[in-house]
Amino acid sequence: MTSTSDVTNTVDHAPPPSRDRTAWAALRPLVLRLHFYAGVLIAPFLLVAACTGLLYAASYQIEQVVYQHELTAPAGKTSLPLSAQVAAARAAHPQGAVTAVRPGAEPGQTTRVLINQPGLAESTQLAVFVDPSTGQVRGTLESYGSSGALPVRAWISTLHRQLHLGEPGRIYSELAASWLWVVALGGLALWVARRRRNRRHLIVPDRAASGQRRTLSWHGSVGLWAVLGLLFLSATGLTWSKYAGENVDELRAALNWTTPSIDVSGGDHAAHTATAGHQAGGADVGVDRVAQAAAGKGLSGPLEITWPANAGAPYLVKEIDKTAPTRLDQVAVDATTGQVSAELRFADYSLAAKLARWGIDGHMGLLFGLANQIILALLAIGLITLIVLGYRMWWRRRPTRGFGKPYPRGGWRNVSWALLVPLGLVAIAVGIFLPLMGISLAAFLVIDVLLGLRARLGSQT
Repeated sequence: MTSTSDVTNTVDHAPPPSRDRTAWAALRPLVLRLHFYAGVLIAPFLLVAACTGLLYAASYQIEQVVYQHELTAPAGKTSLPLSAQVAAARAAHPQGAVTAVRPGAEPGQTTRVLINQPGLAESTQLAVFVDPSTGQVRGTLESYGSSGALPVRAWISTLHRQLHLGEPGRIYSELAASWLWVVALGGLALWVARRRRNRRHLIVPDRAASGQRRTLSWHGSVGLWAVLGLLFLSATGLTWSKYAGENVDELRAALNWTTPSIDVSGGDHAAHTATAGHQAGGADVGVDRVAQAAAGKGLSGPLEITWPANAGAPYLVKEIDKTAPTRLDQVAVDATTGQVSAELRFADYSLAAKLARWGIDGHMGLLFGLANQIILALLAIGLITLIVLGYRMWWRRRPTRGFGKPYPRGGWRNVSWALLVPLGLVAIAVGIFLPLMGISLAAFLVIDVLLGLRARLGSQT
């Protein structure tokens, strides 16, 4: 959060060592240099992530407006059986197989029938929207992923995640998430440790200041208010990343922090059914009875009922209300008996699994509904502001030609080995766990060495 205007005297060598130097006084030049390079070189990636994230924060409202006709219907006094609504969707699109149905959770909402239709992209299904009162099909749209995003929100989500560049595009977002927490924590340390006459200006910009000091004051104060949110976005964003995300998954598995699930493969369930005297290939009880069985176990809308994947497998009924307090209970319902064969309650999740679920939903703007989306928008605006102010200070301070003066090098010589060695080991470990950060950090070191050689050669001529 502190920019390159924090120091006015920027000779390109280390200050003379002093016996009474504190650990922070020795580390500060290192933090300044890291903040400088990350601010100048990584900020473009952060800026793109912030702009696309700001758009994504509004994507839910955009989706509701664009697809209002499909998502809503006149509220009727009665509703047709769920099976009749599914039959209406089948009749409109007989070429596909029904995979799931999401009944309208409130009056005025349509029922969404999901159909696996040949020719659609991976993780994409056809969503048929049915009026619960009349059985009229009000529209058909593609539905993406488990979130059920419709085309406009899916397009915005893909833009934010990988800029519509495919797997290579995910590098940008992972690089931004990998460095965001470093920039935020480094800026926080620099801003809090900065000497100031009025402590109030730690959290409120100094309006009496002018020029670079005024810009720095706004940069630091905005960063202080945004730092917790930025750390949250960085941590949760890494869970979706390609390389670091794989390491996160392995760590969660090793610590048994994975999210539990009901087995709906049909293996054990088919054996259980045969033991109970039922044939695995018996008549299907139908979606209406499955919904009744789930309601008997306390599950309520919004719901998703998933069809059995194969013979002998059960229906899976899931609550999909991700707003706090979350309702994410699940039950498996025997397709031939209509009895609940397995239950999974969100209350039984481990704390780590709950935190992972809440973190992902908070990052997506679902956990607290509109309030969550407003907070995400404010964080995106705050990050954009920080980047613009940071570049403004760098541009004013840069020479007529060249990259600009980083902060004094050689500061590591004044750090005690007792502190420098653990820091180095932590940096290596973090670089391995977050590969793109490790590679880019190595690139920063190369750039730093080259700039140092250039400055040395320039001073000798």
